[in-house]
Amino acid sequence: MESESESGAAADTPPLETLSFHGDEEIIEVVELDPGPPDPDDLAQEMEDVDFEEEEEEEGNEEGWVLEPQEGVVGSMEGPDDSEVTFALHSASVFCVSLDPKTNTLAVTGGEDDKAFVWRLSDGELLFECAGHKDSVTCAGFSHDSTLVATGDMSGLLKVWQVDTKEEVWSFEAGDLEWMEWHPRAPVLLAGTADGNTWMWKVPNGDCKTFQGPNCPATCGRVLPDGKRAVVGYEDGTIRIWDLKQGSPIHVLKGTEGHQGPLTCVAANQDGSLILTGSVDCQAKLVSATTGKPSLGEGEESESNSVESLGFCSVMPLAAVGYLDGTLAIYDLATQTLRHQCQHQSGIVQLLWEAGTAVVYTCSLDGIVRLWDARTGRLLTDYRGHTAEILDFALSKDASLVVTTSGDHKAKVFCVQRPDR
Repeated sequence: MESESESGAAADTPPLETLSFHGDEEIIEVVELDPGPPDPDDLAQEMEDVDFEEEEEEEGNEEGWVLEPQEGVVGSMEGPDDSEVTFALHSASVFCVSLDPKTNTLAVTGGEDDKAFVWRLSDGELLFECAGHKDSVTCAGFSHDSTLVATGDMSGLLKVWQVDTKEEVWSFEAGDLEWMEWHPRAPVLLAGTADGNTWMWKVPNGDCKTFQGPNCPATCGRVLPDGKRAVVGYEDGTIRIWDLKQGSPIHVLKGTEGHQGPLTCVAANQDGSLILTGSVDCQAKLVSATTGKPSLGEGEESESNSVESLGFCSVMPLAAVGYLDGTLAIYDLATQTLRHQCQHQSGIVQLLWEAGTAVVYTCSLDGIVRLWDARTGRLLTDYRGHTAEILDFALSKDASLVVTTSGDHKAKVFCVQRPDR
């Protein structure tokens, strides 16, 4: 609890420079910009005719779940296990996890064993297996109302299941899958594939729209909070902001406005006015979603480092960027300066901000979850239990639980609402 991060800006950590939109206006004006209430979400309205039954509480199937962590696992990260529940049905690395947004009581995990499971967080009880995949399941997530769960494997096979009936209701074979995400307001699924396309399906009837990018993989994507636009990053370093209703790009950032290497991650702030993009070129760019103008971050490219994850704080003008070399950089958006640098002993895999606070969570290749106070740059606490690298994690809405997946073939549930917090 009393550990502190190393501070001071490293030379190889790129700054986010001032973003100019009109003349000499600076980013603080963008942060304070009030775009006004959005127009009615046409896309969401078009989906209202799809009716799903309310999710039912079920006791589920008790086969195959593990409440207590398995003993006797030997590895270089052997040590204390702070987790409350261990889910051990996977037989290989577990690549992805997502929580149901409505109740935060269910998790879906996918792994290298070509399997995906929906299970209960409270005791690790298996509800059902999302069967039928023939390649590693790298994407999984629940719809906005938790009635549907989607799984996608590397070969591009996507499946959707109705949670209450545990029945498959839709499937589609696209190209090699790069990313997948549900629309925030409607039963609409988006995915990016290696052929450069971004797909959008209305589930379960399968109405489809494609957004054709450059002739290279669409490596990451995110639907913006208004539900009417999506930002997609590509292997050639370009960034496109798409109009989902019209199917056309609103902005295209390329050349010096884009990245000099494949994009790895994208994020948007709460009102969707600002976008962060990260790349293997070791740069993070801040982009106005309205004008498409970027912050031209300067920094030397590094073959051994890249941006792995990033995100915005919801209560302060702060942004966090996680690097493969283990650096967590906290930027002050108002002044466009590096506020804190928090060093990990191994590479950061993902970061998440706690809703309503300035606490940022990181998971890393050393198998540890860490909580940082972004205001001070101090390490608050950490949670251990995995014997291999953490590959993905999810945070419950009330920040009471962290759910992790790992190369040790397990998913774990950690309780973070303890008296010492």
